[in-house]
Amino acid sequence: MLKDVPRYECLLKAAERYPTLNPSASEAFLHLLRTGDAVAAAEGAHLAKHDISQGRFMVLMLLNRCAGQQSKPADLADEAGVTRATMTGLVDTLEKDGLVARRSDPGDRRTVLVRLTAAGRKLLGAMVPGYFAFVTKMMQPLNRTERSQLVALLQKIQRGLPVPKPSNHTSPAR
Repeated sequence: MLKDVPRYECLLKAAERYPTLNPSASEAFLHLLRTGDAVAAAEGAHLAKHDISQGRFMVLMLLNRCAGQQSKPADLADEAGVTRATMTGLVDTLEKDGLVARRSDPGDRRTVLVRLTAAGRKLLGAMVPGYFAFVTKMMQPLNRTERSQLVALLQKIQRGLPVPKPSNHTSPAR
């Protein structure tokens, strides 16, 4: 985690040595990284109070979108932006803890579906109100207009990012 962002004057001086360094862009980027790290750490600490990781919570929330919804692990991995192997590990742990269950798809017995169990719904019922209060408190320094501007600016950055190559698929044998 980046603790301190270099002063703008230091970035100006560095730009003399590295002509491609744009001090304003670098300053914004470093603040974005620092804020992202701090937000992730705060969220992780909040979730740890409930003895759950960010990854496991994300899977539960994806399954909680619609009551009774079931999803394929591969679809969950795509939605979460993680590899299928990572999702398998998350689902294994959640299943071991009794929070999700796997079953065969009645329409295609080769396909596995994952769903929340009663214990998973109960855990989310206990956690989600406090989680949303935590999120609201974290965003409280910004008014509604500023939050909308922040979302628009972050989306603009996201649109400019390169699209990652899928890592869930193997190349055909040669």
